[in-house]
Parts: sequence; C-alpha cells; structure tokens
Amino acid sequence: MGGILFNEIIFGPIKSRRLGVSLGINLLPTHSKHCSFNCIYCECGWNPKEKTNLQLPTREEVREAMEYSFKKIVAKDSQELVPDAITFAGNGEPTIHPEFCGIIDDTIALRDKYLPNAKVAVLSNATMIHKEEIFEALNKVDDNILKIDGGTSETIKKINLPKSSFDLKQLVGSLKKFNGDLIIQTLFLRGMYNGIEVDNTTSEEVDAWLNIIRELQPKSVMIYPIDRATPAKDLIKVPKEELEKIAFKVKGLNIPVQVY
Repeated sequence: MGGILFNEIIFGPIKSRRLGVSLGINLLPTHSKHCSFNCIYCECGWNPKEKTNLQLPTREEVREAMEYSFKKIVAKDSQELVPDAITFAGNGEPTIHPEFCGIIDDTIALRDKYLPNAKVAVLSNATMIHKEEIFEALNKVDDNILKIDGGTSETIKKINLPKSSFDLKQLVGSLKKFNGDLIIQTLFLRGMYNGIEVDNTTSEEVDAWLNIIRELQPKSVMIYPIDRATPAKDLIKVPKEELEKIAFKVKGLNIPVQVY
C-alpha cells in the first residue's frame, strides 16, 4: 500500500477532526514517507525500504510558501477558509527536518503578521525531543501534540515500529521536561501484524498508559481510532464506546480529554 501522500509544502485548509480548520505544513518529501517510526496504521503507508533522495524543502522555500498561502487566505476576494490552526504534519515526522527550529520561528512571525488568531500546532512522535533545540522549538508553539501509543515499550514497538532503539522510560523523562505544556495523542487499535497480536486496549495496557498520563499531567489528551486505510491489513477499529470508557478514566485524573 502506497498510502496517502501530500504533494506540496502547504496543503489545505482542511477540516481536521482534532484541530478544526487546519492549514497543513509538510516538511518531508512529496514522493515518499520519511519518518523515525513506521507505524502499522499510518495513512501515509510504509517508509521506503531503500534509501531515496529526500529532497527536503529548504527553510526559505517553506517560508515563501507559507507567506504566499497566508496572503491568499487574508485577501478580500479569497474563498479559502481561515484556519484555526497552522499544523506541521505531512508525510512523516516534521522534527526530522534539519531546519525545523528556524522554520518554527518563521511560522510564528508570519502567523503573527497575517493570521494572528490561528494556533501553531505540531503533530510529532516525540522521537527527537531529546535534542535541546527541538525541545525549545516545540515549547514555542501553541499546540505541542506528542504521540504515546501504549503503556509499555513492547506494545509501542509493535505499533510504531521505531527505526532505531526505543526506551519508553527515557521518552517519558524527556516529556516531563515540558512541565505539562503538551498534548498527548494516542491511537487505540487491535489486530494482527506479521502473525503477532497487537492490542493497546487491554486493561493492563490502558492502566500502564494511564500511569504515564498521570506522571506527565498534560494539558489535554487526544484519543482516536483508525480512520483510514492502514498499511497493515489485519487491524481493527476500536468502537467509540470503548474509547469513551478509556477517556472516562483520563477524566478521573482531572485531565481534559477528547475522543475523536
């Protein structure tokens, strides 16, 4: 499965189930996914098996594309929707881009100039937050949305298929440095992949995940199910009623939570 790829730096505005009207920013290649995870549910498909020419947009190209798009949106004759959020997502992990930190600075400056009511959001798998410059950049945005798809390293490795070593304890330690100024996003699923059962909805797994949420004390939690076709075929969408039960437990921690 090739997946759904964004073929431009700027995409949208689109109506996002999590962020309202969202103007997307893609810092990754337009011809393939590029990510530090290879999630079995990712709508972009799998990472390429062979090394490819990344052809990442430069900081200046991103800045020019944003300014052009922002100007178009605020034009009096524009038919574009005014975005609630300017969202870094796209074809993989945005914080991989070598100029990510400078791009965030440019985005905030352009947002303040053209779209002052829009929030700047980053959807990230948190694999780069151990780098001080990435941590500082994420601290500057309005919605710092970071992924934790399980309560144990074993389950996260099954779901997210990290490209390098993964240490959940180390990740939680890095996340704690945000002092609660972060949003945790978690996709719940179950099924089979490569003949192995995958399930982050068991009571043991949810309890372990809740312990992490309790420790992090994020400003909110986003819970959602599979929404589109997945590269791994034998995955099951978790019913909303079941997600609501998990959300109820999060509410018991006095942490805002939303099911999408």
